[in-house]
Amino acid sequence: MTQRINAFPELERDLRFFPLGVDQPRHLSAEQIQQYNERGYVFPIDIFSPSEIEQIRSYFDELLPKALEAGWNSYELTNWHKHCQGVWDIVTDSRIIDVMEDMLGETVILRHSHFFAKLPGDGMRVSWHQDASYWPLTPSKVVSAWLAIDDVDLGNGAMQVIPGSHLKAQVEFRDSTTGERNVLNQTVENPEAHGDPPVALELQAGQISLHSDWVLHGSEPNESNRRRCGLAMRYLSRDVRAYNGWNDNSIVCRGQEPTGHWANHPRPSGELIPIKDAIEDPTSVSMEQRSGETESD
Repeated sequence: MTQRINAFPELERDLRFFPLGVDQPRHLSAEQIQQYNERGYVFPIDIFSPSEIEQIRSYFDELLPKALEAGWNSYELTNWHKHCQGVWDIVTDSRIIDVMEDMLGETVILRHSHFFAKLPGDGMRVSWHQDASYWPLTPSKVVSAWLAIDDVDLGNGAMQVIPGSHLKAQVEFRDSTTGERNVLNQTVENPEAHGDPPVALELQAGQISLHSDWVLHGSEPNESNRRRCGLAMRYLSRDVRAYNGWNDNSIVCRGQEPTGHWANHPRPSGELIPIKDAIEDPTSVSMEQRSGETESD
């Protein structure tokens, strides 16, 4: 199949890896930042207590059936921080933003959020890919924080990374085939040719991992009888610029963004489920209304 080296050849993007991290981090160690820059990832980082992540899990347990009822599948809940208070509260949690500030500096912008819920036996994988290959952004200064909502291990399809692969920046990829059952649509072949052997980012619920926008990563199908749910949150520094409207879904979580390039969505007023395929005039209904309850103002 045809190999490609640039998903957006028409755009002027700087396709390099940029080392990140502030000189005097307050929450990450210097060793963690060094590992991120040299290996492309760091984990585990404790964020939520067992009782807090239990509440988040219960929240998602309620959210997912409403999303399925509205026509979405378990991999399509993207940017719901614009609609749901609970999601907005997670992605702006000060403990996560503290970590991001150590990586990105005093201004931290959330560009995107995406639930990845691998249901037991659903057969779906995430083929080897680089995030930055999908994103019309420049320069490439984006850190993904992946929050484990369920315990995550190789048995239920943990994310794996190729250490050091980020240092090559863009590598060749092809369009995925239907038989791969890929959640996404790009595939990098022979990933170990671009770095060290894979490392599984196994996490306890409530922990996060960080990975570079250029590090090769993917995950195998969930062959266990346990769900594997995580929330991927993409944070960037304020000097990053977006093409193709990819600045529309953001939140300025900390600091200042005086240019107005990045949207700054406020905390939603309730818990709204966007209706799938309502493109021109998206309509939402509240979780409370869908469960027959009355939403209070």
